[in-house]
Amino acid sequence: MFNLILFGPPGSGKGTQSDKLVEKYGLKHLSTGNLLRQEIADKTPLGIEAKSFIDKGQLVPDEVVIGMVDSFFELHKDASGFLFDGFPRTAAQAVALDKLLSLKQTSIAAVLALEVGEEELVKRLLNRGKTSGRSDDTNEEVIRKRFAVYTNETSAVAAHYKAAHKFQSVKGEGSVDDIFAALSAAIDKKMA
Repeated sequence: MFNLILFGPPGSGKGTQSDKLVEKYGLKHLSTGNLLRQEIADKTPLGIEAKSFIDKGQLVPDEVVIGMVDSFFELHKDASGFLFDGFPRTAAQAVALDKLLSLKQTSIAAVLALEVGEEELVKRLLNRGKTSGRSDDTNEEVIRKRFAVYTNETSAVAAHYKAAHKFQSVKGEGSVDDIFAALSAAIDKKMA
């Protein structure tokens, strides 16, 4: 089983690249945001618990998110691997994910981080904001705050996986195909 974490700040092209990687490598796309929405829509016990936190404006606790990831794994036991998108976001989540994967007799093979300069991200998101309908893509100040939050949140996760020699930065600027080729080369090297 090949498990990959794809990192990148908002506007880095993570969604576009995730779709291409999932298709090329036959991975299951695991987005915790999508999982949360699905569990809530399905009114599962985990979804009901998550909704109670969200309704109070609180973050969903790590145990609940890990529970959802575990449920997703159980639903897709035959998968050849998973692409984690937007998770883990904290060092505690990274440790919990490592423990869960260890119980499943697997682990994270690689953590690839799309590196894109702040000015390029601001330009991309303001552009996306013209068509996306997302209000957080239309305000430069909000975009810069999101970038700062991303950097603060993920630095501890990056450090966790750097210590395990699984972290690699990939240039996230250039054409979609060039970035995909760079990601694919990094994955192929890890799979060899």
